Amino acid sequence: MNTADALAVLDAPPDADVDPDELVRAAMQWHFSPETGTPFWLARRDTLGFDPRTDVRTRADLRLFPQVVDDLRHTPVEDLLPRGYGGAAEVIGVFESGGTTGAPKRVVYLADWMEREMAQAMRAMDERGYPRGVNWLSLGPSGPHDYAELTGQHARRRGGLRFAIDFDPRWVRRCLREGRPEEAERYLDHVLAQAGDVLASQHVGAVQAPPPLLERLARDERLVDLVRGQVQVITWCGTSMDRDTRDLFTREVFPGIPVYGLYGSTMALGAAFERPVTDDGDSVFDSPSVNVTYEVVDPGSGEPVAVGETGQVVMHHLSKSALLPHNRERDMARRAAAPADRVGHAVADVRPVEAFTGVPVIVGAY
Repeated sequence: MNTADALAVLDAPPDADVDPDELVRAAMQWHFSPETGTPFWLARRDTLGFDPRTDVRTRADLRLFPQVVDDLRHTPVEDLLPRGYGGAAEVIGVFESGGTTGAPKRVVYLADWMEREMAQAMRAMDERGYPRGVNWLSLGPSGPHDYAELTGQHARRRGGLRFAIDFDPRWVRRCLREGRPEEAERYLDHVLAQAGDVLASQHVGAVQAPPPLLERLARDERLVDLVRGQVQVITWCGTSMDRDTRDLFTREVFPGIPVYGLYGSTMALGAAFERPVTDDGDSVFDSPSVNVTYEVVDPGSGEPVAVGETGQVVMHHLSKSALLPHNRERDMARRAAAPADRVGHAVADVRPVEAFTGVPVIVGAY
């Protein structure tokens, strides 16, 4: 595949029927060619032990790549911009991982990828009946995290305004790690008090927050009444939610208000909305697009597990703006049967591992 052919595949419209393996070959050509490639990958090309442009032909071949995202803790972000943009790439922002397992990793969101990500998100929201023309209240991290930018995009593109409550998950994790849970509790009370001010004084039709904050909100009758009186949909994200908590929210605390999960990773530059309906009540997430796909693998061998079995989540991102293949996440999940028209695995019962790369995982509240 030459560069022109690769560019045609990578620039295909978001709703185009792109062959997954053709996308793999296009991404390899784009990111590893001297003229268009990404400095981060060009610097590593000779150390991989294989030639991505000739040896990586299918999605299965992505397993050849080593885990490299730890290098993003110290890589200059300019090295993540493909040369093919000719220095004219429009950068939406530099975003960091949560820092759950050490110093944060950094990625760059380009404008063309944001358009693709939002096209997928708007389609998913339409399929789930998310309202248009309502304001959003988001309780989550801003600053270096992609959460604030993405929720702001969600609200604006659906014709609403976003009210944001800033929340620093790193501070909560630090409090818990250092044995100061009471300080973390006071901080969460501080965040929810601000949410109450917005709910009591503004028109809010959608709420987005991590499960631990929703659980605390559910203990406050005043806040629950404010949500019940006007909110039309709730989205949870950031950490996992077990089935019992989900059932409590949907059946008792917020009856009649749809509650959907949003699962993804900053390192994948993408997220998937929970399936609208499942047979057993599980929260199931399908790979969001041909560009961002999930796999569930055996932690030891790295081989895919069978449907119904539990393993570690691996995410792949393949686009014109970024290449992040074969990234083992800090999550375990059960592999669910994926729809025939979806690439990659579906995941259910997502939960964090106890330790990742030798570091204990403290999830905290996001």
